[in-house]
Amino acid sequence: MVHRVEKTVAGLARETTRHWGTRLSWALGWALAALWALGFPLVSHLETHRVWGLSAGIGYACAAIATCWQRGPRARTAALAIALAGAVVLPLTYLVLTGEQQSEVGVIERSGVLMLHQATPYLAHPHHVVDYTPYLPGMSLFGMPRALLGEDSWPLRLLGDARIWCALTFLSCLWAGRRVLRPSAAAARPVRSERLPYGTAMAVLTASPPVALALCVSGVDLPLAGLCCLALALAARGRYVAAGLALAAACSLKWTAWPAIAVAVALLGCVCGSRAAWRCAGVAVAGTLVVVLPSALLSSAAMVQQVVAFPTGRGGVETPADSPLPGRLLTELGSAGWCVAVGLLLIGALVVIASLIVRPPADATSAAQRLAIGLCVGFLLAPAGRFGYLALPVVLFVWARCAAPERRTRVVGSGMSRAGESRQSGPTPSGERSAPTAVDEDTVNRRNTAGVRAAVPSLRAGGGR
Repeated sequence: MVHRVEKTVAGLARETTRHWGTRLSWALGWALAALWALGFPLVSHLETHRVWGLSAGIGYACAAIATCWQRGPRARTAALAIALAGAVVLPLTYLVLTGEQQSEVGVIERSGVLMLHQATPYLAHPHHVVDYTPYLPGMSLFGMPRALLGEDSWPLRLLGDARIWCALTFLSCLWAGRRVLRPSAAAARPVRSERLPYGTAMAVLTASPPVALALCVSGVDLPLAGLCCLALALAARGRYVAAGLALAAACSLKWTAWPAIAVAVALLGCVCGSRAAWRCAGVAVAGTLVVVLPSALLSSAAMVQQVVAFPTGRGGVETPADSPLPGRLLTELGSAGWCVAVGLLLIGALVVIASLIVRPPADATSAAQRLAIGLCVGFLLAPAGRFGYLALPVVLFVWARCAAPERRTRVVGSGMSRAGESRQSGPTPSGERSAPTAVDEDTVNRRNTAGVRAAVPSLRAGGGR
């Protein structure tokens, strides 16, 4: 009994150490985010970035202090609420009501006006950078509220801002994808897990610097990320028509979403067979053409110039996407460097396609990771790119790992088994019933600890016997 008490005391010490280690890691993460955000007011020349950096930096710093200062189960929730308020709610509200925005937001809202008046979002003769619309016609949908509502009062300015609708689409798609991947009530079994609950994980993702910055200043790539996540979730469940429609919606926004079709087709081919995969591809291509083809016929030259040539650095005006990424640095060497960057980009695309053929993804998590890797390669080697583009692969990677159901649990007496498997119970050859219970390690430790705590007073009364 004494030996058991000693083991339990050691377990309690390890649990306390792990608790403090978790609090320290959270505080350190918020502190690093604060340092990253507070760098924007010092180095950025964009007013929107400086405003966001100051507000988010203060919010992250207060979240780090709250994590260290408070105790109990609500400490993490309070810190997360502070971070969301400082990094998303306050700067987004201020920037929307004051009309401060990146040029992308104005481009989207103008494209909505042009779509209403001329059925195409492209200016025939652009002269300046802001005259270019480097998006496919589907993106003009987010500019329609501004075109319809105007901005005569602050409620209309709020409801008409394209960033609000981009954020709502992004969050709605992540929520819907989670609902699709969630196991049915009959198959689900309550199992404790070491990873964060889905709601907490998505709140952390939203409050993280890459996503929070995009939400507040532009929000352009977030609907694309949400639709890709939803499409992969639907494909993982074998719903090929719905997956094709989600892919069509994403591919009509920006052509950078087109690689998602290949990944979803490979996933469906592994899950449901080639027929479902090709049907999904057909729905995705047909849906994209329905949205894109009218504008392509009405303003084909302007569309090619603004959607293809301008983002790749071959347009009449230099693109503002000039982050020092490898592809961008190669293009500074001249035409030869541009050809090398494009060649490396094509080689990277072929490698990703070959990986999809040789080893296709079998679930939403592996498919999202494969798409994230392909997009990272594309953004790094593109002739013109921004660090902000990397928010898309970050969302794909983090969301898939958080939204997918638990695969494995601790099973007492029978090693490791899948959480969704049914319990094996029934008469054994000797007539006894065997029903291993799926519990995690923390549950076992808590049961042992509770038993030993109950036994400690009696041990003290009996002189330690």
